[in-house]
Amino acid sequence: MRFGFWLPVFGGWLRNVEQEGMEPSWDYVSRLARRSEKIGFDLTLIAELNLNDIKGVEAPSLDAWTTTSALAAVTESLELMVAVRPTFHQPALLAKQAANIDRISGGRLTINLVSSWWEDEALQYGVGFDHHADRYARSSEWLEVVSGMWSEERFSFSGDYYNVADAILEPKPVQKPRPIIYAGGESPRAKEMISKQCDAYLMHGDPPATVAEKIADMRARRESLDLPDLVYGVSGYAICRDTEEEVRREYERVTDLSEGAAGFENFQQWLAGTELEQELQVQDYSVSNRGLKSGLVGTPEQLVERLRAFEAAGVDLVLLQFSPQYEEMERFSESVIARYDE
Repeated sequence: MRFGFWLPVFGGWLRNVEQEGMEPSWDYVSRLARRSEKIGFDLTLIAELNLNDIKGVEAPSLDAWTTTSALAAVTESLELMVAVRPTFHQPALLAKQAANIDRISGGRLTINLVSSWWEDEALQYGVGFDHHADRYARSSEWLEVVSGMWSEERFSFSGDYYNVADAILEPKPVQKPRPIIYAGGESPRAKEMISKQCDAYLMHGDPPATVAEKIADMRARRESLDLPDLVYGVSGYAICRDTEEEVRREYERVTDLSEGAAGFENFQQWLAGTELEQELQVQDYSVSNRGLKSGLVGTPEQLVERLRAFEAAGVDLVLLQFSPQYEEMERFSESVIARYDE
């Protein structure tokens, strides 16, 4: 099992707590990333949104790609999984930028391909917005161009969304044949694209039994295409305390969401712009990415047991959120990762 964490580019993960003690600043995220390498974390996911999805649209948030480039220069071993949304990045240009960051990092850049869901953000930033049926057609072409630019001496492509004419990209990424492409999605279109064109499948929070079913489905899809198995990752919001009473109090704190919270409107837009396999309740999104459904809430012994259940289900990677991030990652490292590795 590999341990990853979401970089707190939005200043936190709780929609009902205004200040979580982790400001969205370079000083904070760079200190966190450097420390994470020392305490057992393997990877960070850098989300990409130009507006703050968690704290409300007027709150500050960090840019994903410039932050990733800077982290590449100040970290040593941490995998840098940066999100990218095709509607915001021309693929040939993005391939050039990503190859450069991969070289700065010594081959540690990976990509989380995300299909845009936030129509208001696209309108504010003057970017075209694809509705669900078109997103994966665009993403599929986008991946073809990026992969071709990374792997071929000269690359040409003519499609419905993108055109590239005899393009040269040098130097190419350190990683061969390309940096790992992660993606998530629960719609049939998403699963079809991921099984054909990606290297890893990321899942929102769910219990191990549900995750096992999703992994079995994706494995069957890959086998039918005669492709090697994917890497499987799942998101989770972690609460670790020494006693069950302390766990209960902290759980109540993070799930106390009112409809007047600044992030509630964004949550409603997210629901409208996605196709999920299950209906969500407001409480499910008091933290992002359905993280509490993973059940990583308990004493250290209970968390180790839960992580082993995820591993048995086929999970290779957990992507964790904490609040406050720095202090809770220290606690998790000492209390959970150390026990898990015994």
